[in-house]
Amino acid sequence: MRPSSQHYLVITALGADRPGIVNTITRHVSSCGCNIEDSRLAMLGDEFTFIMLLSGTWNAITLIESTLPLKGAELDLLIVMKRTNAQVRPAMPATVWVQVEVDDSPHLIERFTDLFDSHHMNIAELVSRTQPSETQEGAPGLYIQITAHSPVPHDATNIEQAFKALCTELNAQGTISVVNYPQHDEQDGV
Repeated sequence: MRPSSQHYLVITALGADRPGIVNTITRHVSSCGCNIEDSRLAMLGDEFTFIMLLSGTWNAITLIESTLPLKGAELDLLIVMKRTNAQVRPAMPATVWVQVEVDDSPHLIERFTDLFDSHHMNIAELVSRTQPSETQEGAPGLYIQITAHSPVPHDATNIEQAFKALCTELNAQGTISVVNYPQHDEQDGV
């Protein structure tokens, strides 16, 4: 299939978790002739959410658009769909991974996302989870994991000091890993 004949659709399904629900959705996607390019699944309370980027011919994408709402109604799911385009991602020469454990309080996730934003980094993945305290008097704990990409290698290195300072300020336990990928000089043909 030529890339120009590919069409793309983002689907979000939200509903009560139960055995076999994801298999039912993926089987329906396949039966319509679509391919799952990317997907994420998360459990939030008693609900699950499943996000997928699908590709296929115009006919396959149109078929899933017309049949998935009925399938969603059968499964008692909220379904949201949106057509999109393939995206050529610009080179991101640096990747940063952080993990944080801290006593939960308002605005903590915002503080860490602001840190990445202030360093002009694109957040690719964010996972957070509140966990009950091990003691009755203690605050619940918050676990945060962020993966971000930087278009400039030196920005990724600079974020290390700022991350450590923020962890100290918030009395948080955190780890950071920065990977700078080698840049190829186009003039060298590499």
